[in-house]
Amino acid sequence: MSGHYPFSGNANRVSIFAFYEKHGIGLELQEKYYKWWYDWAKNFVLSNPDLNAAKAPDFAHFPYGQHAHRDFHLHKYQWSTALIDLGQFIENVILPKISEEQLHQLEEAHHRMLEDLRKESAQKPREVNPEIGYFRHT
Repeated sequence: MSGHYPFSGNANRVSIFAFYEKHGIGLELQEKYYKWWYDWAKNFVLSNPDLNAAKAPDFAHFPYGQHAHRDFHLHKYQWSTALIDLGQFIENVILPKISEEQLHQLEEAHHRMLEDLRKESAQKPREVNPEIGYFRHT
């Protein structure tokens, strides 16, 4: 049901980073992508009485999740890591609550947003990967 999103299935920060790389989405646009999901999830939580009671405090601060303000020891993974936490919440809690029609609307909105980001990334190209690469410990 939710296999179209980078956080679906057995995703991790590396696979989400690869999603950004595949679509040419740099760090600034990664935040924009994350913010789109954050706003969508927050609006869903606030409009659902049960989730609002249980999870609204988790959306009191941006970004969401236990890794919200961490880039860890791997560089340029801040939004990839934050999307894992938010994505797991979306995949495991929100998506099972929505109808097929709502799911199709979400897929269409996601597709349009991703197309807009691709166009915007032409104006804000992703920085070139360093020769050593991001998989380094510091």
